[in-house]
Formats: sequence, C-alpha cells, structure tokens
Amino acid sequence: MHFDFTQIPHDQAYKLVVASVVPRPVAWVVSQDREGRVNAAPYSFFNAFSDNPVVVGIGCGPRAPGAAKDTLANIEATGQFVVNLVSAANAEAMNVTAVDFPPGVNEIAEAGLTTAPSMRVKVPRIAESPVALECEIFQFVPAGRHTIVLGRVVAQYVRDDCVLDAEKFYLDTPRLELIGRMHGRGWYARTTDRVEIPRITLAEWEARRKG
Repeated sequence: MHFDFTQIPHDQAYKLVVASVVPRPVAWVVSQDREGRVNAAPYSFFNAFSDNPVVVGIGCGPRAPGAAKDTLANIEATGQFVVNLVSAANAEAMNVTAVDFPPGVNEIAEAGLTTAPSMRVKVPRIAESPVALECEIFQFVPAGRHTIVLGRVVAQYVRDDCVLDAEKFYLDTPRLELIGRMHGRGWYARTTDRVEIPRITLAEWEARRKG
C-alpha cells in the first residue's frame, strides 16, 4: 500500500514513519542554561551523521506554539550539550526525565540520578549512563516545527568495563546493553538480540557469482 504524504495530514505521515524507521537510538540530552540550571530529556530523533568532524544530530520539537523546549533554549544559550546513551539498566530513569516538568525542575534529581563532570564542556554528563558524547553546537537546521541540532563531538566518555582496548579504541558494544526506540508510545528495543552479517568485498561477490 502506498501513502501519499502530500495528501494526508502531517501527523498521520509522522505516525507512519516512526512506526517503520526502527529501532532509533535514544539521545538522553543534558543541557544547562546560563545560570547553570541543568536539564535532561530523551530524544528519539537522533543519530550520527559525519566522521570528520564527528557530528551527531537531534530533532527538537517545540514545547508550545512559539516556545522552544528547554533543551533547545539551553543549547542556543550556551552552545554546548551532552548526549548520554541509554542502557537497559537506566531505561526507567530515562522515562522519568521525559515527564513534562515545568521549567527549572531538575529532571536528573527527580529520576534519582547523579551527574559527573565532562572533560571538554561545562555541561555535566549523567553518571549512570555508560556512554556520553560531549558536544559543541555545529549547526541549527530549521525543519518545520522542529529544529535539527547538529553537534560536533569534542570528547566521549565510555564506562571502563566497556572498553576492550583503549590503545586501539575498541569498545565492547554488546556490554553497553543499549536500547532503542520502537513504534508507538512506550515501546523500546534491546540490543541483546543480534545477528552478524559480514561485509562482502567485490572480489568475494564476483567469486560467489562464478561459483
């Protein structure tokens, strides 16, 4: 069945896309305002987009008509943010930070979490997260009601037991036990169910065809 996005309401088009573009990694974004008040919020419009510089992006929607969400307002004010990745162990705490608290409420404290200092930015990371990407603003891209925030990653924290070989920059990705966003409200996917499909070289492909 085809769906013509020029002929259906935008909210229905959105519903179709987020039900099929899955799983999506979750960006657990920590930001702070000019006074140093910290905000944390999860975003499933998130991924990595460039290798040099290393750039990640999140899609920030509006809180209310004409008003930016705290995350976007803070990033616009300070130019920095930290993307924490979500493990299965802290998924429930992440969900608490998604509550629509009024401005000024510390979502991290409400979720029973703690912060730790970052290396290159003033914004702290979530201590319980196994991975944190420290970002400086690279570009803001308007996209309808959303603003795509592109951040240049200037440092990364990885929990010690998830580093296989620091000199070779090898990580134990399965040990991170990260989760991703699935369809509908409240649905997530674990990364513990994996399948390995080795990359095929051109020579291997041609040999396979001849065989």
